[in-house]
Amino acid sequence: MILCNKADVQIFILFAFKIELTIFISLKSKPGYMKKTILPVFVLSLLLAACSDNLDKQKDETGKKDSVAKQEKKTEPVAETRRAPIINITDTLSVKQTVLYMKDSAVTVERLQFKLGEILSVKLGAILMKNKAKSTGAPIAWYKSTKAPYFFEAGIPVDKKPAKLPSNIFVREMGIDSVTVAHFYGSYDMLPQAYEALGDWMKGHKKKLNGKPYEVYVDDPMDKDGKMKDPYKVRTDVIFPWK
Repeated sequence: MILCNKADVQIFILFAFKIELTIFISLKSKPGYMKKTILPVFVLSLLLAACSDNLDKQKDETGKKDSVAKQEKKTEPVAETRRAPIINITDTLSVKQTVLYMKDSAVTVERLQFKLGEILSVKLGAILMKNKAKSTGAPIAWYKSTKAPYFFEAGIPVDKKPAKLPSNIFVREMGIDSVTVAHFYGSYDMLPQAYEALGDWMKGHKKKLNGKPYEVYVDDPMDKDGKMKDPYKVRTDVIFPWK
């Protein structure tokens, strides 16, 4: 009998869904800013798939009285094991800041990551340069849903409100509010777990949401060489204002 085994096949696709942490604006020292802008990447890990296929054949030998048959051996599928994200929840106060933002939507995660990069690095970056304004914090995004289609607002905290703005760019004044923050480390496709953890915290502490939840992309998901960092070393804050 001849036994043929096909080894487990693994498919692992990782999309980065993170945002460039800090957008530096300098008209004199860095005139090539727009060319050096790196579009943020969303990080998205898909499931591992394994398959095994066993075949057995029985071969008769001429001249022998007896034939020996062996039973087929089957490989049990290996259960997928994924590392859980790290979620640390803290109760604190938000920072007062002025945010320039744009509204948009996307039907897929790929389009979402492209549009976020375009808004934060290109479109808003050009407005900052034109108005001689500077970024004062990490990029922020508000989502109406964590599932497709994605309707979102993405913005950058700035040091001053520009005198004139295009009709598609808005200003949001964020005050000092009571907030609960989930410091999230891990694969971006598991970020909904941070929302669930915050929802449980709100329920357990009998708090009510006071405004839209939002995400702050604290750490740059890419290193200085343009390679993706370990997602467990990249921090994203999910913030729930409450009352």
